[in-house]
This record gives sequence, C-alpha cells and structure tokens, in this order.
Amino acid sequence: MQQIIETVRAFDGALVAVPEPGSDVPEVAWGDAFIYYAPDGVMPERTQPYGTIITKDYPDDTDSELDPPGRFRVNIHLGRERAEQVTDAEATGSATDVFIAHPLYGSAGWVSVVNPGDRTAAAVLGLLREAHEAARARTHRRERG
Repeated sequence: MQQIIETVRAFDGALVAVPEPGSDVPEVAWGDAFIYYAPDGVMPERTQPYGTIITKDYPDDTDSELDPPGRFRVNIHLGRERAEQVTDAEATGSATDVFIAHPLYGSAGWVSVVNPGDRTAAAVLGLLREAHEAARARTHRRERG
C-alpha cells in the first residue's frame, strides 16, 4: 500500500490524502487513502477522487473481506468501457491480485484489486496513471469552460 501511495504522489499534480485519527474526516475513513488531481495541493471540494485505497470493511461494503490484518483494496475510476476491458468477470469480491468490478461502484466504471501482487501490481500503477491523466484532462476542460 505504501509503495502505491509513494508512486502516485510522484505524479505531477497528484494529491494523496490519508486521514488520520482526530482529523475532521469521518472515523471510518481514517487510514485509507484518497487520490485526487489537485495541482494546487488543496483537496478539491466538489470533485471525487479518481482512486482510493481502503484498509477495512465499510458498513455497506464488506464483500472484499478487508478487516483481517494485511488486506487492502485499491479502487480506480476508469470509466465503464475501460473497466470492462480489465476486469475478470469470474472473480469474486474477496479474490486477491485480480481486477474486479468495484463491489458498489462497478457500474460507474470503478475497478478494484484486493492486495495487488505479481499479476496486478504493475497494471494497478499504470491504471492509476491513466486515471490521473483523465482527471487532469477533466480539470483543464472545466477551467477552460
């Protein structure tokens, strides 16, 4: 998880927010990572992250079985068409080192990998780069009106 965060932080304009205990972010999100395109270094108020790293089950999101120590899930917004290209329709939500449709947001073009390993680690970084570039392009289009 830390290697992914450090790699993404090196992307031009990337902001990786990792809320800590005592922050004003809801407690359930403490220790998770939220990845934005934010060249000014300020977390966008009206923009969703293009990637997240989740370290525990959320009340409405338990399919990936993240509560045991050492498990985490990388989630990447790719868009529907691209997401369909990379996911394994046969894999279950708790499978590791395989791309699946996000358990809740798969229909919105999000993919997930629980504990990226030999099969998926390089692709996770490549897809995070793709998502970063798409977020950059959206931001620039909005700025131009």
